[in-house]
Amino acid sequence: MTTPSSSPSLLAVFAHPDDEALVAGGVLAQHAAAGARTAVVTATWAPDSLRAAELAHALHLLGAGKPRMLGFADLRVPGSAPGRPRLCDVPQEEAAERLVSHVRAFRPQVIVTHDAFGSGHPDHVRTHEVVLQAVRTAGIEGLCPQAGPSWRPSAIYGASHPRSESDALAGLLSTVGKRVHTVPDEMVHAAVDIRPWLDRKLAAIMAHASEVARERSLPGLLARLPKPEREAIVATEFFTRLDAGHSPGPSRLKVLTV
Repeated sequence: MTTPSSSPSLLAVFAHPDDEALVAGGVLAQHAAAGARTAVVTATWAPDSLRAAELAHALHLLGAGKPRMLGFADLRVPGSAPGRPRLCDVPQEEAAERLVSHVRAFRPQVIVTHDAFGSGHPDHVRTHEVVLQAVRTAGIEGLCPQAGPSWRPSAIYGASHPRSESDALAGLLSTVGKRVHTVPDEMVHAAVDIRPWLDRKLAAIMAHASEVARERSLPGLLARLPKPEREAIVATEFFTRLDAGHSPGPSRLKVLTV
């Protein structure tokens, strides 16, 4: 187990409830167990929805506090936030300004989000873009003064799928006509072995019960796998460092660094 001093405060920003558990549940549990502050911002779904309640359960299991939700609608489920626009339909700067207040309030050392490729879901791509703009804005004094004092995290990571490590996940998704958007191995900066926190991660994934019940969702597919196969797919989390000026290269880090 890492010490608090070696685990920086971590804010995860993802598009949908369940994204946090699927691609960063291990590092969230890892950092929380080491005494670091952790939190999750979710871009879509209303705070009073069933999926928000499932998210609250998952975050409790991961030690990541209460849900922080931007409240936009899911692109493919307009009823996910009644009366609110879909994330992909609002101007990017509007969504970014909403996120700035969370970044400045939480003041994380590290932010984790989707990379630019991920599953190819438009909500994931837009969330990636919104995070990068929000981080730039949050660090500039005088911009969005209503959101509080400026803050710039030390590192931004995007959850990624390296080409050489994605065969099992790709095979699983292919059974329902989906595919993984992989990146070359040399683009991936961190491969974090989260087996010590694997039970928490899997429990958090299963907490998204409405997704587990769906035949074509990743939580549902994982739930129906034999335990060894399920664990092999999710036991390592991969990240690409996104902040400018960093030269990525494959590294099996024990914890995300600043």
